[in-house]
Amino acid sequence: MLTQQQDRIEPIWLTIFRLLRWNKPAGRLILMVPALWAVFLAARANPPLPLVGVIILGSLATSAAGCVINDLWDRDIDPQVQRTSERPLAARALSVKTGIVVAIVALLCAGILSLYLNPLTFWLCVAAVPVIVLYPLAKRVFPVPQLVLSLAWGFAVLISWTAVTGKIEPATWWLWGATVLWTLGFDTVYAMSDRADDRQIGIKSSALFFGNYAPEAVATFFAGTAALSIALGMTMQLHWGFWIAVAIASSIWIWQYLRLRQPDLPNPAYGEIFRQNVYIGFVLLAGMILGIVI
Repeated sequence: MLTQQQDRIEPIWLTIFRLLRWNKPAGRLILMVPALWAVFLAARANPPLPLVGVIILGSLATSAAGCVINDLWDRDIDPQVQRTSERPLAARALSVKTGIVVAIVALLCAGILSLYLNPLTFWLCVAAVPVIVLYPLAKRVFPVPQLVLSLAWGFAVLISWTAVTGKIEPATWWLWGATVLWTLGFDTVYAMSDRADDRQIGIKSSALFFGNYAPEAVATFFAGTAALSIALGMTMQLHWGFWIAVAIASSIWIWQYLRLRQPDLPNPAYGEIFRQNVYIGFVLLAGMILGIVI
């Protein structure tokens, strides 16, 4: 944990770096992965490199804006949660005004990048903004706020796919559904580490909603992800590389479920399982590419 003295001497650029969560790349990569799934599948493994660059930079800008907006909404809640108490706005290391400016700059960067895209994709980018902005409020009123976050993640698929094809196809929806369920799974795991704090301060989460059955809920979401991935592979007639990747991912998800069922699982384990899903995402990406080219 940062001491007050460290807060005083930390350069402001480093504090903003932490505000954007760029010191924790797993959360940035796990949004980028579905966007890369979509762009490579829609382009049959041969997307234009400038478009890939726009997708990568756009996902970084969007996730950064989402983190800052979340912290602005939660600046009085985060100090009460052990995992989030040292976030810059929660610890008052940055002012609200600075946070708002950083969020606007991040959204502007994402907006400028979206101008490179076709009209349908541009308007999908616009439609995603209210979901990103309002997600933190869902934690206060909606029993499963992770669903709202999952829908925000789903926009990464719709935006990236239509950026290539200019339209939404049946395969797009299979990938969208797999992404939504995958996000519900790994973000429920993430929420499980905060159950005690969330319960005490009255914040809602899927981990609290499913209670003792949270591991089974996670398993169901991951099973649904695998099933929709299979439907995607059949629709797109993907080859053996994809099926091996789905088998690997499914095996790891089963292992994660068994681990989540262990009594008295230490809190750091939830973060480990969350980060493992980043690697799973890239395994699936490799499988998608191999499933097309081989």
